[in-house]
Amino acid sequence: MLFQDVRNILDHAFQKVGGSTHIAVISNPEIVARVEIVARNLQNRAAVRLILSCSLAKIHNPKVDIRKPYTEIGGADCYSGRTYDEEHLAQFLFDNDLPCNPTTAFLTPALRNRNVILTPELNMVGRPPVVYQASLQLLTDVNIGAITAEDLLAETLRLLVVLRQEQRQRMDALLAGIRTVEGAVPLSAEGIVTLVEQHLRLPGTSRLPVLIVAAAYEACGVQLGERIKPLESHNAADKQTGSVGDIEVTLIGDDAVITCYEMKMKRVTHGDIDIALKKIVAHSIQNYIFITTDVIDPLLKEYAASVYERSGGVEIVILDCIGFLRHFLHLFHKHRTAFVEAYQQLILDQPVSAVSAALKEAWLALRQATESRPDES
Repeated sequence: MLFQDVRNILDHAFQKVGGSTHIAVISNPEIVARVEIVARNLQNRAAVRLILSCSLAKIHNPKVDIRKPYTEIGGADCYSGRTYDEEHLAQFLFDNDLPCNPTTAFLTPALRNRNVILTPELNMVGRPPVVYQASLQLLTDVNIGAITAEDLLAETLRLLVVLRQEQRQRMDALLAGIRTVEGAVPLSAEGIVTLVEQHLRLPGTSRLPVLIVAAAYEACGVQLGERIKPLESHNAADKQTGSVGDIEVTLIGDDAVITCYEMKMKRVTHGDIDIALKKIVAHSIQNYIFITTDVIDPLLKEYAASVYERSGGVEIVILDCIGFLRHFLHLFHKHRTAFVEAYQQLILDQPVSAVSAALKEAWLALRQATESRPDES
């Protein structure tokens, strides 16, 4: 069966629950409860991709054993759950903005490097245990005929749609709360820095430094005479996209990249600088900037500075993420509110695979709380 046919299975199941998300597809309340545990647990978003992938494989090829998503097990009834996950399910989840893990379930510690049948007796060593216990039992429910793979897929999608709707409703309420404080004195530059710092301290914020720099150019690109090229997917490697870095800056009206930003949620190393040098030679970059949220080694700063003469006048610099933001907000003080609005819009526009719904809600809640009290910075 071709890819489009596999996608049709997902689209058909999605359409089946689209108009009646308040009605469970499955009549057995115990099985519905198990699906809810898997689909709605915010601590673990990998198990739901496991259930979706395995259900999809079983529907696509009824001869497989849904409990055997590893070809290493051996036998005609095995299949590659990871293939169904990455090649068929991933794009569907992205297209419909469903709240799942951004990457395949089969690379999580509990599910990778396995070659055993997934039965309820198996200790998955994953957290929380109840999610994996429910997942394994659901696979067995299909195997013994207590439920069909079609109904399991549809019910899981139904609950994901319900979760997505709940998240959107919460964000709408938070946005409404922010609008109620419009007209108040704008936050100071330092107040904005504090707000962004608080947001960066939360888990799962690796995409945020990219959005901080992007928002700066959104707010002041016209004044600078520069623009950023469209951002690539959060999980896409530079080699795959052909990008020089996480953010590429060009002059307005010109496609040639003059400045490149590379974001690091860890320390920049000598190796990072050496790789940047190769990119500079290949793409004629004028300015290569590392933005890090970690400590900057003074000796490494000196090494980066020494590149200037060796590269024929190209600068490599390492900047602290918050330091960059603080300098920008004071340099373009009149545009600080435009930065906040641009940053917020970028956050909200990101797929949940890049910025989780919880992180989006946290930003709105932090901003509402900050703007509802006098600026103390």
